Amino acid sequence: MIAIAERINGMFKDVRQAIADKNKKVIQDLARRQAEAGAAYLDVNVGTAARDQTGAMKWLVETIQEVVKTPLALDSQKLEVIKAGLEVADKPVLINSCQADPEKLDTYFALCSEKNASLICLTMDKEGVSQDVAKRLDNAMTILTKAQEHNVPVEHIFIDPIFLPVNVDQRQPKIILEVIQQIRLMSDPPPHITCGLSNISQGAANRSLINRTAVVMFAAAGMDSAICDVLDKELMDAWITAEMLLNKMIYSDDYIKAAIASLRR
Repeated sequence: MIAIAERINGMFKDVRQAIADKNKKVIQDLARRQAEAGAAYLDVNVGTAARDQTGAMKWLVETIQEVVKTPLALDSQKLEVIKAGLEVADKPVLINSCQADPEKLDTYFALCSEKNASLICLTMDKEGVSQDVAKRLDNAMTILTKAQEHNVPVEHIFIDPIFLPVNVDQRQPKIILEVIQQIRLMSDPPPHITCGLSNISQGAANRSLINRTAVVMFAAAGMDSAICDVLDKELMDAWITAEMLLNKMIYSDDYIKAAIASLRR
C-alpha cells in the first residue's frame, strides 16, 4: 500500500495561514505526524491563495525536508510550480498530476525521465471526465504508451481512474471497480493505481465511513495507492487489514503495528 498523505495543502485553513506567515512549526508538525502514520509520500500543494506559488512551493519543500525523509508528491496544476519544487527536492518525487493529453504527457514524462520522478496520470483528457468505462481505459492506454515512448518504467506510473462524489453520481463506485480491474490487465507488471480518496465522499454525510469502505473495496479490486488522510487511524487500519486479508502481508496479532512500522521511512 502506498499512502499519499493529503494534509499539507493550502486548501486547508491552517496550512494556508502557515504559508502566509511562513510558520514552519505548523507544516513540520503535519509532516512528522503523517510520516509517523505511515505515509509513503507527503503531498505538497500550495493551494490557490499564495501570491507567489513557486516561492511557496520551494519554501514548503525545504521546510518539510528539514524534519522528515519521506518522499514528496509535488501537487499543482501549474508546471512551473512543480519545477520549483523539483529544484529543491533532495530525492526523487511523485508529480501530481497530468491529464491523458498526448502533448501534456510528452512534457511531463520527459520531465520524469530527466528527474527520475514518478507521475500520477488522470484518465481524463481535454473533453473532461468520461462516464464511459471504455473511454477511461483508452486514456489509460494512451498514458502507458506515452510512458513507454519516454522510457519511464511502469513502476513510476500511477494511474488515477478519477473518483467523482457518490452524492453526485452513485454509479461511480461500480464504474471505478471495473476500470481498476481492466487497467491491471493492460500491462505486466501493471502500473500503480491511485485515487483522490476523499473525492468520493465530497459533500456527503458519513464521509469517514464512506472513505474507509471505499478504500477496502478498491484495494480488493487492485488499487494499491491513495491520496488520503493518513491521520484517520480507522481508515489506515481498514486498509492495512484489507491488505492482510488479500495475503499481501503476514498475519500476526500485532499486524497493524507491524505494518505501520514497515511503512515509516
